[in-house]
Amino acid sequence: MKQKNILTTISNCLTYSYKFAILFTMKEILLKQKQVLLFIFAGALSAVVEIGSFKMLSVYLPLIFSNENNFHGIHFPLSNIFSTSCGILTNYFLSIWFVFERGKHSKKREFAYFMSVSLVSTILSLVIFQIFFRFVFINHFDLGIFVFSQEMLSKISAILLVSILNYSVKKRVIFNG
Repeated sequence: MKQKNILTTISNCLTYSYKFAILFTMKEILLKQKQVLLFIFAGALSAVVEIGSFKMLSVYLPLIFSNENNFHGIHFPLSNIFSTSCGILTNYFLSIWFVFERGKHSKKREFAYFMSVSLVSTILSLVIFQIFFRFVFINHFDLGIFVFSQEMLSKISAILLVSILNYSVKKRVIFNG
């Protein structure tokens, strides 16, 4: 009986040690990846602003500008540009407040670099949106309780792809590592 209690105690200690090691390792990983997690969070909030403004603009701008739905083969150009601008400004302020530390650049130069990278990202996002809109997401996606339209699926996909590039460039070039 005593031997069984000792084995049970040893087993419990090993189990708790293993659980502690896992928790400690997870905490260590989270602390090391804190910047990536904050970037994802800031990006998610920026994406909500961008997608929300895109949805609103893609509904109301065609009422004002009849060519907004299809301007010489480009679908929703103004909605994309304005919503992306809203997302970029949101992302800039969240990035400087919560994600990255100040780099070696002045605030003006840092802002100029950020906007330059964002301009290239916007162009890339517009191209990706057009490709997805025309060739990938031909129909809407019905979840039963919510329907993703062709333009929303294209916009969300473009944001996700461009975000990966944005993090790398902003971390290495603008905010210096």
